[in-house]
Amino acid sequence: MDWDEITPKPVKETVVGESLETLSVAELRVRIDDLEREIERVKAELDAKQRHESAASAIFKR
Repeated sequence: MDWDEITPKPVKETVVGESLETLSVAELRVRIDDLEREIERVKAELDAKQRHESAASAIFKR
């Protein structure tokens, strides 16, 4: 067994604003998928916080 087969490949963190010139088409597609998932995660958190804020406002504005 080759050492490369048993060691996990490091996961490259997506950094907004970094150069995209060295990335392959496949890497760019993965990056888009990662960013779309992150956008959905952020939107869900934003929605939860807005609902919480609205509920708090409704209580304190009575």
